[in-house]
Amino acid sequence: MISGILAHVDAGKTTLSEGILYTAGASRSLGRVDHGDTTMDSHDLERSRGITIFTGEAAFSYGGRQWFLLDTPGHVDFSAEMERTLSVLDVCILVLSGSAGVQPHTRTLWRLLSLYEIPTFIFVTKMDYARYTESELMGKITEELSDACVSFSGDRETRDDLIAMTDEEAMREYLAEGQVSDAVIRDMIKRRVLFPVYFGSGLRLTGIKEFLDGLNTYTEEPLYPERFSARVYKITHDDDGNPIAHLKVTGGVLKPRASLTINGAEAKVSQLRRYTGARYTPVDSASKGELVAAAGLPGLSAGSLLNAEGAVNPPVLEPCMRYSILLPEGVSPLEALPKFRELEKEDPSLHLTWNSYLKEIQAGLMGEVQAEVLKSLIMERFGISVEIGRGHVLYKETVRGVSEGVGHYEPLRHYAEVHVLLRPLPRGSGLKFDSEVSTDELDRNWQNLILTHLQEKEHLGVLTGSPLTDTRITLVAGAASLKHTEGGDFRQATYRAVRNGLMNVESVLLEPYYRFRLDLPGTVVSRAMNDIRAMHGTFIPPIYGEKYTVLSGRAPVTGLMHYAREVAAYSSGEGRLLLEADGYDLCHNPEEVIREFCYRPEEDLENSPDSVFCAHGAGFFVRWSDVRKYMHLASSLTEKEIPEAPVRQAASSRRPATDKELEALLEKEFGPIRRRQYGTAAETRTYGDTKVPEEKKKVLIVDGYNVIFAWEDLRELSETDIEAARNRLAHLLANYSAFTGAECTLVFDGYRVPGNRGEQYDMDGVRIVFTKERETGDLYIERMIQGLPKGTEARVVTSDGIIQLSALRKGVLRMSSQEFEREMDEADNAISDLLRRERRTGHETIGEILKKELDRLKASGESKEGKKDGS
Repeated sequence: MISGILAHVDAGKTTLSEGILYTAGASRSLGRVDHGDTTMDSHDLERSRGITIFTGEAAFSYGGRQWFLLDTPGHVDFSAEMERTLSVLDVCILVLSGSAGVQPHTRTLWRLLSLYEIPTFIFVTKMDYARYTESELMGKITEELSDACVSFSGDRETRDDLIAMTDEEAMREYLAEGQVSDAVIRDMIKRRVLFPVYFGSGLRLTGIKEFLDGLNTYTEEPLYPERFSARVYKITHDDDGNPIAHLKVTGGVLKPRASLTINGAEAKVSQLRRYTGARYTPVDSASKGELVAAAGLPGLSAGSLLNAEGAVNPPVLEPCMRYSILLPEGVSPLEALPKFRELEKEDPSLHLTWNSYLKEIQAGLMGEVQAEVLKSLIMERFGISVEIGRGHVLYKETVRGVSEGVGHYEPLRHYAEVHVLLRPLPRGSGLKFDSEVSTDELDRNWQNLILTHLQEKEHLGVLTGSPLTDTRITLVAGAASLKHTEGGDFRQATYRAVRNGLMNVESVLLEPYYRFRLDLPGTVVSRAMNDIRAMHGTFIPPIYGEKYTVLSGRAPVTGLMHYAREVAAYSSGEGRLLLEADGYDLCHNPEEVIREFCYRPEEDLENSPDSVFCAHGAGFFVRWSDVRKYMHLASSLTEKEIPEAPVRQAASSRRPATDKELEALLEKEFGPIRRRQYGTAAETRTYGDTKVPEEKKKVLIVDGYNVIFAWEDLRELSETDIEAARNRLAHLLANYSAFTGAECTLVFDGYRVPGNRGEQYDMDGVRIVFTKERETGDLYIERMIQGLPKGTEARVVTSDGIIQLSALRKGVLRMSSQEFEREMDEADNAISDLLRRERRTGHETIGEILKKELDRLKASGESKEGKKDGS
């Protein structure tokens, strides 16, 4: 019998697990979280942080029955790890803290248990110093979870009376016999119409024996088939990097040396292990209903099925944040990403991707705690010291209306055509795949292959490149060639068909939402209501109490993710914000988000909507909007049903050209590059007959507040909105950086901000730095100047005498805020002149205009430097 322990963070779940193992005789000592010696939290990261990060497992015997216990993470950042265990549970133990009662995450767990239909027992621990009585806690439990929750810690007569009130069969037996039998109670628990509640303390070992007796009495073993099958719920790796598959045997028997088919390849079980925490013992077999860890089975991931049919349901709790993984210098993404894939097999919710547009590895994470743990795991496992970039909300996309997508792949000696129908589904449905094609039109093996390709890929939307969701994708037509079709042809045709369908239908941007509860003093409720409206949230009328007012509702994650700090500030520490994930819904500011992403679907070559056709012995590309003119199969839609394709315009923002792109432009205009083959690195490059000097690295460091209060327009703006002034300055610097090629760092002083931990992030190519509490901007800039490598052409923009003195010592050029304002104006005028001349002299090439402009600016700059030296 497999039981899992679930709870909100710090409810006492791991302590209760230790108490159960100790009471059942499975452990000789009672481990404690604060002592770092628990059986279940065996990883160094868990013991150092005092929280459960990975699901721990243990086996014990009680009352003549074999039990398996799974201790799951309680922190919301590791909810995906917890949810993966639900698929293998026979019964759940939901733990509440007597000092906290029902929490928002408790309600999330309750909904999950209902969705997975798992019989549930409730244990309220920490009753040795609870804030509420048993009666008060039962009132909260029945009010917030279910009125079918009944206390089993009281006398039987009272208990049976309450049980009879929840079920007709129980009522008939109670009226006839005067009590409710154990068999009826077992059946009610199995049908989830009764939830026993026990009270005690995991640390003091009170109430645990009574709870184990009840667990043993009121549960029964499920029935399993004789044919072997299994479900993988966790993947780990041994010290040599070999995968260990932790699974539940859902039928038959598994033995060492057993041969299994995994992804079409044969694999043999090299060893079976039974774990208790980090320790394990080899076993000779695992029978149906048991947990076991199998070595020697590569290619599996959490959620995989062995010798079993059925779809793996998509997880309910998914990351709503996306983080970039920044590699250290000298580590190639091509080397790092395959290693990181091992972690993705252990935690599929990571959704590791290579963003070819931003040239970075990205991961889906629940929050900052998980980000810190991922960073530690990468260092521990692979010896790579990565940084986790600033997180951003993970948007999703869906379709509005019906669309047919056509994908054709026919380079020479290849052939495949696929037609799919895209239709919207209700919120939270995820992606669904099916086929309406007759086997007379396309063989079943080809249809299965197409469905496999549909399921294996994370399909991206065309608005922002975010994952597609809430869409049914149906195969409606397909064609193959007996002579030329290969399996990979259908992969290409399938991917292109989905993308083609998205380009031909209106798409909708979705964002994640939180359901919130605010407990506030009555004096600040109006402030909170205005804040929620401003973040495009909704709420029900507040409930006024004697001391606190409760405001509940729903709002976008973007507005609530950092709102707890504001609540603490304006309520003087008395307010409390409780959040729980509430799925995805329409984005409140889609135009702004789409403009910020600046995603161009036609330039995403890894997700092309175009098709490849063949003519005169050669393949040629056909743009997505013209594919219907060339397709070989008839459309599944009538002319009236075919929607008009939305207008796809290029985003207004422009991505700066890379060094390679600029080099290609110069080579095109002036001829091939000639580089020296011997000796030291050349100081010039030659394009045709033109020599262009190698430029030094340019660095510009700007004292943000000094510039804002020195420039009249920024100073006036700062008097009403300091954040707008900062953003305006950053925008101006981004334009300047793109025109001059200088690396810009904008530093803002956070010295006097209490509790400020500092922050750094990139904004349109400009590095934004907010110094931490008690760290002046002067000190940060001085350290940055000292750390500049030799040969760097650096300038510091400030009117602060101390910073100018530090720059002078280092030999760095100084410029006052007023001088820099004039230079910014000159740069803007130069850009405008360049554009006017380009429009006026249409016969000149871009290279000629650029060359003339660079020569003019260089001459002007030398003249100014001469004047400065003379002065």
